[in-house]
Amino acid sequence: MGLFDKIKNAFKKQPEEVQKYDEGLKKTRKEFISKLNNLSNKYKFVNDDYFEELENILIMADIGINTVMNFVDKLKDRVKKEKITDASMLKEIIVDELFIMYVGNNVINSKIKFSDNGPTVILFVGVNGVGKTTTIGKIASKLKNDGKKVLLVAGDTFRAGAIEQIEEWGKRIDVTVLSSSAKDPASVVYDGVTKALEEEYDVVLIDTAGRLQNKVNLMKELEKMNRVIKKVIPEAPHETLLVIDATTGQNGISQAKSFKEITDITGIVLTKLDGTAKGGIVLAIKDEVNIPVKFVGLGEKVEDLEPFDIEKYIYGLFMDL
Repeated sequence: MGLFDKIKNAFKKQPEEVQKYDEGLKKTRKEFISKLNNLSNKYKFVNDDYFEELENILIMADIGINTVMNFVDKLKDRVKKEKITDASMLKEIIVDELFIMYVGNNVINSKIKFSDNGPTVILFVGVNGVGKTTTIGKIASKLKNDGKKVLLVAGDTFRAGAIEQIEEWGKRIDVTVLSSSAKDPASVVYDGVTKALEEEYDVVLIDTAGRLQNKVNLMKELEKMNRVIKKVIPEAPHETLLVIDATTGQNGISQAKSFKEITDITGIVLTKLDGTAKGGIVLAIKDEVNIPVKFVGLGEKVEDLEPFDIEKYIYGLFMDL
């Protein structure tokens, strides 16, 4: 029994566990699976034409050219080693290999790293328009429902309406927001982390400006924020999460590479995964930038931002295979 068979059997017994992944990945699954099935029907035997078409299918699912080339090379090796000739046998092997590619030899930790003593500080970065502030609000709501005392810090002092937006989220979910008319985001962040320490907050979520056009300025700004946070809580920030809009596809990968150059990214939040037929971006991100996805947006509602689970993702993507 292959890896995917085991995952499939486990989730078939508890479909409610994967309901959001099932619904959120419908667009990708519909495109992806129909093409894979057609490929197996078209070719009785595995040959070079089969692999060429498979490459195109994977690239269209936004898995990324480099990732696809590496993946197909590994697949060819396995086919040769195991002397596989029947194309219909390859479908489940493809899924198994995609799963192995994501996990690799590592233990993938998609959970938030909480501090053992004192507030956990989480910095959010990302370009404008990816849903960063909305993501912060949704994660704050989740944490509050888990019984944690949460503080939001309006560290984006540049974008018009950014402070009002995060304050609106604070009212909506009944969570305190620290904001300031000061233009220096580092001073707002310093005040926020100090308040969190003094008033015994469990988690601090910090919004930042999404300006990637000038990398040098953004790098300096993030370095300054990190310095002032460490003055108050030396081991913080405990997480720096990059928010990416899944519908932007390979542009999201470029953003991940750019942000990785300027600050230490510990995880990715992939928004609007339900709004794209190119959900393969999850696999490309891990392969190309080696940063774990920690949350995925699988719908519009507050509760539709889900902690990422590779098994649920693989099942949601391939359950109709």
